Amino acid sequence: MDAIRNRTLGRQSGITVSALGFGCWAIGGEWQDTGGNPLGWGAVDDEESVAAIRRALDLGVTFFDSADVYGAGHSERVLGRALKGRRDEVVVATKWGNRFDAGTSTLTGSDATPAYVRRALTDSLARLGTDRVDLYQLHLSDAPLGEAAELRDTCEELVREGLIRAYAWSTDDPERAALFAEGPHCAAVQHACNVLEDAPAMLALCENRGLASINRSPLAMGLLTGKYGPGSRGSAGDIRATPPSWLRWFGEGGVPAPQWTARVDAVRDILTTDGRTLTQGALAWLWARSPHTVPIPGFRSVAQAEENAGALDHGPLRPEQLAEIDKVLSRQAD
Repeated sequence: MDAIRNRTLGRQSGITVSALGFGCWAIGGEWQDTGGNPLGWGAVDDEESVAAIRRALDLGVTFFDSADVYGAGHSERVLGRALKGRRDEVVVATKWGNRFDAGTSTLTGSDATPAYVRRALTDSLARLGTDRVDLYQLHLSDAPLGEAAELRDTCEELVREGLIRAYAWSTDDPERAALFAEGPHCAAVQHACNVLEDAPAMLALCENRGLASINRSPLAMGLLTGKYGPGSRGSAGDIRATPPSWLRWFGEGGVPAPQWTARVDAVRDILTTDGRTLTQGALAWLWARSPHTVPIPGFRSVAQAEENAGALDHGPLRPEQLAEIDKVLSRQAD
């Protein structure tokens, strides 16, 4: 059982990150779409969020992933506050492409124009309190390829100007990720991947193109933490309580979907061997799955930060454990 500490973003970025990143969606607090449906994870305590980020830093986590739209700018502001005086110790990633009203914390639309990239980046830099973004990511997962090619070229200009160090696309489509990968300073793709839902095509692309695989939803929106049983329900302001179509792991009211909880139960014993919690085992699966993976679990408390960071001490699952999980889940699918 070998511990794992660091990974490299891409083929030539020169950016080294901790093998575990922290996703900053949840600490953005409550926000919504124009229909009033929640897009956040519920109410947050900013002091606790700041303390959790700083605790993660002390435990060796150096990669933090946000987006301008999380909490309509609030996530970036909290992250910037927490990193004040320690900016040079970390790699900061954020995203653009969505428009929002900060006054009402409402997502209002999207913008895939090259001109908007610069405006969005300027605003993100101000909220983060920094002079550069280390990894800038397109947040429109299904943007047309023609528009995306222009955005990729704009990102290359931003690299030359020193405003960003590298860029990526947050998408689950390998064809779109491959288009961005044609740019010399594309360092990664952010995509969904976890032990319940593998992403073999995207992982193969990362292997072939030398990209980092930044894994969102590594804990299936909390399902792989062990905190959600059949009687669990989502709380007010939590996206899981009124899940959009893409959020498959929870049903109406935030009740965990039975077919997914059954899969969690099927692999629980394997994931929790060698002293790991279920959370730590799910992260260990991703590290074992590919040498390019950098999972970015969410967090809202110091305790969650400590549990997530504790996975680094255990490292990846052993090959035989990975094979056993594959066998168990194959039987579940039959």
